[in-house]
Amino acid sequence: MVIVYLAGPDVFLPNAREHALRKVAICAQYGLQGQPPLNEDIASLAEMHESEAGIAIFHKDVAMMEAADIIIANLTPFRGASADAGTLVELGWFLGRGRPIFGYSNTATLFRERSRAHLEAIPDPLPEITVEHFGLPDNLMIPGAVLAGGGQPMVLPEDGIDRPFDALDVFERCVQIAAMRMGVADTQA
Repeated sequence: MVIVYLAGPDVFLPNAREHALRKVAICAQYGLQGQPPLNEDIASLAEMHESEAGIAIFHKDVAMMEAADIIIANLTPFRGASADAGTLVELGWFLGRGRPIFGYSNTATLFRERSRAHLEAIPDPLPEITVEHFGLPDNLMIPGAVLAGGGQPMVLPEDGIDRPFDALDVFERCVQIAAMRMGVADTQA
């Protein structure tokens, strides 16, 4: 069975466990074993100093990535115009090890437009710096890494309409693509 590291800032949702279980169930429909990086398996987390807890989570997540065959990353913008910084580290980890990468975003709005809107809300202290304009869904390195690592562009809403952060229809399309690319026979649904 192909083990999938389910990267993304979904772990910060108030219903993170339930959301992760829905993602795991979708993966199973396509013959993949989804592994969300939840932290409930670190028993002593509540007893640790917060910085110690953070490093414990890092080591646990790296161990999960070591055990995974591929990554499916939620690259929906998070707390800004771009994808979550931690998710991008995980994406780079898989790229650096030559493991397959698949990514999706629930946002159809291109990076340039999101960046401009962000700059209208929070002016840049260096206004002479240009806004990237390559017609891509995020900073060029992100869709470039997904394409290089999985041979497949980032999966976006097909209808061009932004989805709520926790919507799962675009994720499911990404899972289906990953299952087909990985040669998993059970790709119905």
